Amino acid sequence: MPRHGDVTRRQIINAAYELFYRDGFANAGIDAVAEAAGVTKRTIYYHFDSKQTLIAAVLDVQHELMLELIQSWADRVADDPVRLVEKLFAEFAAWAKQSRWRGSGFTRAAMEFAGSPGHPARKSASRHKASVEGWMAQQFAQGGISESRLLARKVMLLLEGCHSLVLIHGESNYADAASEAASLIVKAAIASEQTDSGT
Repeated sequence: MPRHGDVTRRQIINAAYELFYRDGFANAGIDAVAEAAGVTKRTIYYHFDSKQTLIAAVLDVQHELMLELIQSWADRVADDPVRLVEKLFAEFAAWAKQSRWRGSGFTRAAMEFAGSPGHPARKSASRHKASVEGWMAQQFAQGGISESRLLARKVMLLLEGCHSLVLIHGESNYADAASEAASLIVKAAIASEQTDSGT
């Protein structure tokens, strides 16, 4: 059973993420986080020695949640690389159509702190994006694609492009175009494997 301190810490993290995502990581202050979490600033600083540490903790939790979600989407189509990418882009499009959607929290954090390469938010965003790309590479490798890392990088470029362009233009149909492009790339990789093996 979780200790009271663990519950309070998670309560702060959850409240902070809502504010950071809505208002921006730099704009949302500790006072606002304390009010939203129903705790004092002193309590926040008991659990996190700085706002940077809190941001890093928030993104670490989101990293785990998002990886679990992405993996759950792919579980149903794990044996088919083409269906896998189609599923990823379809789920992204559905997410981007939600009224409260303001882009990827990781992408936004990296952009907000673009001038601070060593900021924990930049490091967390890099780790998350690399993990998603690495996971895709594993899925493609299991699907028999030898150049799985390169293919994952190409699909990741399309996926990240969606995050930016849908946010900029407010048009989720960019995901449809990216899904079509990703499917073509994956199909070409599969065809190349079949040609090389003589099948």
